[in-house]
Amino acid sequence: MDIQTAVGRNVRKYRLAANLSQDELVKRLKGGAPEDWFDQAYISRLENGQWNVTIKTLWHISRALGVTVAQLVETEN
Repeated sequence: MDIQTAVGRNVRKYRLAANLSQDELVKRLKGGAPEDWFDQAYISRLENGQWNVTIKTLWHISRALGVTVAQLVETEN
């Protein structure tokens, strides 16, 4: 599994575990990150492994989901 796919699956897994919709995650991100480009389509592409995120974005997402960056980049062995 490539890293983009792993990150996408992990974001989806932790988002669902937090009982959040993609839109609710976006609201959390907009509340804690200065970037204004987070939207539902961005989260969808990310979760589907179609988006290569930056470390800064991973950090914002991890904070919004209450997990570590390491949990978001964990790959299956």
